[in-house]
Amino acid sequence: MHDGSGRIVVQGLTKQFGPVTAVQNLSFTVEPGSVTGFLGPNGAGKTTTLRMLLGLVTPTAGTGLINGRPFHQLGNPARVVGAVLEAQGFHAKRSARDHLRVYAAAMGVPDQRADQVLQLVGLGAAGDRKAGGFSLGMKQRLALATALLGDPQVLVLDEPANGLDPEGIAWLRQFLQSYARSGRTVLVSSHLLAEVEQTVDQVVIVSRGQTMYYGPLDNLRQSQRSRVLVQPSDTGALVTALQADGITAIEQVPDGRIAVTGVEAKQVADTALKAGVSIYGIQEEKADLEQLFFQLTNGQYAAPGVAQYPPQQPGGGSGYYAPPPGYQQPGYPPQGYQQQAGSGYYAPPPGYQQGAPQGTPPGTPPGTPPGTPPGGYQQQPPPPGQQQPGQGGFGGGA
Repeated sequence: MHDGSGRIVVQGLTKQFGPVTAVQNLSFTVEPGSVTGFLGPNGAGKTTTLRMLLGLVTPTAGTGLINGRPFHQLGNPARVVGAVLEAQGFHAKRSARDHLRVYAAAMGVPDQRADQVLQLVGLGAAGDRKAGGFSLGMKQRLALATALLGDPQVLVLDEPANGLDPEGIAWLRQFLQSYARSGRTVLVSSHLLAEVEQTVDQVVIVSRGQTMYYGPLDNLRQSQRSRVLVQPSDTGALVTALQADGITAIEQVPDGRIAVTGVEAKQVADTALKAGVSIYGIQEEKADLEQLFFQLTNGQYAAPGVAQYPPQQPGGGSGYYAPPPGYQQPGYPPQGYQQQAGSGYYAPPPGYQQGAPQGTPPGTPPGTPPGTPPGGYQQQPPPPGQQQPGQGGFGGGA
């Protein structure tokens, strides 16, 4: 039997697919009563880690335990762990309620639990609708309802906010925090960094299959010093006053303001007031999760460089770009032709031999007007009763 702690423990987890190492020596712990964010760029090994934790992929090395046991040893695992790895496992012609009842029967929970979780995720009015007609956001909610059927102690979600509108994201944030406050464990992977920052208590940041940071979110923020950007009336006087107060981490930024690191805006403003320096603008910058995330995962899938565009023609503002070398614009003569002054006619290059005009038979001497028959050619007279073109009738000679 499991220990009932609700704790997730990942220790030295490694997974290799042939020559590719998807996860390398990954270790972290998720405690009950908290929401833990599992963050990393696409391809960092997040989904592979969750699949190993849930017994869907066999690790090359290491262990992933829930309540002190591997997933397959949990007895009735759906009553312990609710998981959503992708929101696509629905029968298109089956209603949301019937979909949940099928899973409820497999878990050994009563049918009425299906209606309870539909209400819980905001799909109470859509229970009789076919899942195939659901939007992506509604499918995410139905997948979460499926994970909640067994009233699990542990919730593992992979990109749960994908497809949700802003109202749905706000609802999900409140739901996960409330679920964790009830003493349960929530592990949620995502690359929606701004949303996770408002939801999680601690983070596990991975890149290239390795742990880059593991710990409380507040500790991660505190590891980055904030700075104050200030636009004073007299830069020199303010810098002197700050240095007199023992503040030396001062630098000038390109826009003319000065940046003071390791202090609060109030302290800078008080120092400026004492020095008689007017402040035209002041702003306190604090490192957010997105900035820290890019610092820790920088370069995993960075592009090799910015695309180079062809040079723009002089007289900017036209939006016209010069064609590549060797380009011949339709309607213009090829290289080597010379325009004769004032005529608009282009003389052919030296040595050019003009071909026979179109409609002239082969073997006709050069200079013969087009349509002239070759030597020895005799035109046949028309059949009796038939006139040649231009003779009689209503032609031009009539």
